[in-house]
Amino acid sequence: MMPRTVPGSGHQMRFGQPNRREFITLLSGAAAWPVAARAQQAAMPVVGFLHLGDPAADADLAAAFRNGLRETGYIEGQNVAIEYRWARYDNSSLRGFIDDLVQRRVAVIAATGDVAARVAAATKTIPIVFIFGFDPVQAGIVASLARPGANITGITTLNALIGTKWLGLFHDLLPSATRFAVLSNPNNRDSEESIAENTRPVASAKGWQIETVEASTNDEINAAFASLVRQRAEALMIAPGAFFRQRLVQLQTLATRHAIPAIYPIPQFAEAGGLMSYGTNFVDTFRQAGVYVGQILKGAKPGDLPVLQPTKFEFVINLSTAKALGITFPPGLLAIADRVIE
Repeated sequence: MMPRTVPGSGHQMRFGQPNRREFITLLSGAAAWPVAARAQQAAMPVVGFLHLGDPAADADLAAAFRNGLRETGYIEGQNVAIEYRWARYDNSSLRGFIDDLVQRRVAVIAATGDVAARVAAATKTIPIVFIFGFDPVQAGIVASLARPGANITGITTLNALIGTKWLGLFHDLLPSATRFAVLSNPNNRDSEESIAENTRPVASAKGWQIETVEASTNDEINAAFASLVRQRAEALMIAPGAFFRQRLVQLQTLATRHAIPAIYPIPQFAEAGGLMSYGTNFVDTFRQAGVYVGQILKGAKPGDLPVLQPTKFEFVINLSTAKALGITFPPGLLAIADRVIE
């Protein structure tokens, strides 16, 4: 076949049978591309992310976790894959999620709250990084904070210990108050029992009363506040937990409507209109968990990584809510606040 000139190009193009060597080279190269892609995908470590909450409401926590991974050089979709398992507050789904991640033999499992204890019971080989609100040694999750041992480590926010701090803040704000209440989720017994264990001895020594009201649904939250009004509670402490975190607007609205001064474990409550909050930076805790997962992917043994503890607690005051409640913060509390929302 004679070569043809493409009009206006000045070049000749040959139409006919391709060069056999060129054809084989092109064919083998095309075949190698998906093989290489599959090999790269197969080599990419998979991390399990197991959370009791909801992917929409807790998107900031997942983003912080990815940021922690990024700090250690791991970027989702490039050199690490993340399998998200959101229970959406349905404890019955956890068993299936845990079994699935264990059977898939993921590289690391990051788990929150008492979910971590269930994961630890299900595997003794897959590394686990937990985010736990209470004492993991007392809960039997690790051997010690310095040397957790076995296949598990993580971060504890020590939420139980903030109960006594909450009482102290309330005493400075409302020195005549003697009737306090704790709102807890009955599905999170560790939260209720740990806070009660740490606050009741202090309250008893000062002659204060502490009552516990429980709620695990929106209607039960409404009923709990009605009960607080009947009990004439003078101040309210909201126990930590994912369930209440997702209902911060409802909680602060009811507290303001019923004129009950309340303190919350995370700053998002005060930002949404709660009176004040005191606790660890929960979002940064997830970032730290991502860093630990990245270190394990690089070869660190979880049992050699000490359980991280909070080094800073954040105190946030909402003056607009205080004004609505007819409360004046003394200069001493304003001086120690990390943030004051006008």
